[in-house]
Amino acid sequence: MIELQHTTKTHDESRQGEALDMLPTGKSTGRKLYIESYGCQMNFSDSEIVASILLDNGFETTKDYKEADVVFINTCSIRENAEQRVRNRLKEFESVKAKNPGMVVGVLGCMAERLKSKFLEEEKLVDVVVGPDAYRDLPNLIDKVDDGNKAVNVLLSREETYADISPVRLNSNGISAFISIMRGCDNMCSFCVVPFTRGRERSRDCHSIVKEAQDLFNAGYREVTLLGQNVDSYKYTKPATEGETPAPPVNFAQLLAMVAEVSPELRVRFSTSHPKDITDEVLHTMARYENICKYIHLPVQSGNSRVLELMNRTYDREWYMDRVNAIRRIIPTCGISTDVITGFCTETEEEHQETLSMMDYVKYDFAYMFAYSERPGTLAAKRYEDDVPEDVKKRRLTEVVNKQQEHSLYRLQNFVGNVQKVLIEGFSKRSDQDYCGRNDQNTMVVFPVDERFKPGQYVHVLAERCTSATLIGRIVD
Repeated sequence: MIELQHTTKTHDESRQGEALDMLPTGKSTGRKLYIESYGCQMNFSDSEIVASILLDNGFETTKDYKEADVVFINTCSIRENAEQRVRNRLKEFESVKAKNPGMVVGVLGCMAERLKSKFLEEEKLVDVVVGPDAYRDLPNLIDKVDDGNKAVNVLLSREETYADISPVRLNSNGISAFISIMRGCDNMCSFCVVPFTRGRERSRDCHSIVKEAQDLFNAGYREVTLLGQNVDSYKYTKPATEGETPAPPVNFAQLLAMVAEVSPELRVRFSTSHPKDITDEVLHTMARYENICKYIHLPVQSGNSRVLELMNRTYDREWYMDRVNAIRRIIPTCGISTDVITGFCTETEEEHQETLSMMDYVKYDFAYMFAYSERPGTLAAKRYEDDVPEDVKKRRLTEVVNKQQEHSLYRLQNFVGNVQKVLIEGFSKRSDQDYCGRNDQNTMVVFPVDERFKPGQYVHVLAERCTSATLIGRIVD
């Protein structure tokens, strides 16, 4: 499950993704498109697919929703507060739509699939509702709205991967990009809505992934992140023609190597791994290629085996610790981050303490942490009572956050005094006198601008000190 939640690093949980001003690639209609994205990296990647489809149909993009003819929000259903933010944003759009009745307002993504009737019938703020597998139908759906109808397509697919669509890079720094390698999820974690909103798992043609990475490198990009709800279960089998011997399937370790071999100057990251599926083969592949970043997001969710079973995570405490041990053994310098849920149904104080002890065992570089929030339609909502009081959930969350802050500082202090290889991403948010970029372990590094170097280049930075979330240093030869 890919998700952005409470974190001890600088990650904006509700980052808005306005589209860049771009010319249409097809015959211009003169209509302008605005897209705003919430939630996980997959949603931002999907928005780039949507932009590509509509630019091919003559749209232009704009950063200002007030001048747009079509406004889309790409949504997340992971947590209730994410849904509330979307509703509030729709009400802001409503006031502009009142002055421009021809404006089309649409909801895309996970909320669209889950709350289609609410959006169309109850709230009446939305003209079109489109699920994650129906983006190719957008031009047709917009035409229906132009004819005075509401339009909806939330059908899920067992085949759609958008492999043939070249995404339009929205708000791109021209250096880092996402590549979606698979869609959907077959893991029925009891707390998660993703299998219901994104459908069954299917893997994209490995050759189209490598081509996209090569095209990005040729265009000047120097880092790609391979995205999937569970990248370790990636498996692509080329369809065999009649009389042809079927090709062996390509697994995630093999795909990682194929992308890494595009160029040693192209950094490769990935997200998210599932503890039940991550293999030693993947770890050895990471160790073998210098340009595959030594960083793994490995969600634990809970440190207690009974709670993990209720969550239907299909691993226990010992299995998870074994996978961490394998990472430390095969890739000693690897950074590890995680997701933690506090106050899941029936969680006892002793079981919460096991989560804290797991954190002490691993000492994560950073974590996404949140209190359990029941999501309608999930297995947990159907099977279990949400019986941990809110004040207990919040107190446990505070304990988890405090412990993670200690561990994040510990990990950062271990970098101080050492030289880090950093890809310059651009200027620091606080000053145009400083550059910023990430090291192999996904830690942000800030250092003074050196005119010899520019964004998109690699530099070696001596980490001289750190804050609770950032390394601070200077370029060294």
